Amino acid sequence: MAGCDRPCTIAFQASGKVTYLFGDVQPDTDLEALVDFADLYLRMPDGMTREAERPAGLRGKTLARIPAAILVSEMSPEAVQ
Repeated sequence: MAGCDRPCTIAFQASGKVTYLFGDVQPDTDLEALVDFADLYLRMPDGMTREAERPAGLRGKTLARIPAAILVSEMSPEAVQ
């Protein structure tokens, strides 16, 4: 994985939203940027953000943006048919 050589890695994931994986996160200096990104991610219906929208502390640290997945177990029975 891309994060193996870039510790500390952190992912943001929610059903129906893209997943983000960040690497080279510095726990002592990037905590506020992570909280700010969590707030931004929560507000975006699909989770999508542009690099320029992300907190400065996370710019250049995006290792992956994984397309959204909706788990069948979370869907209503009518939607599965």
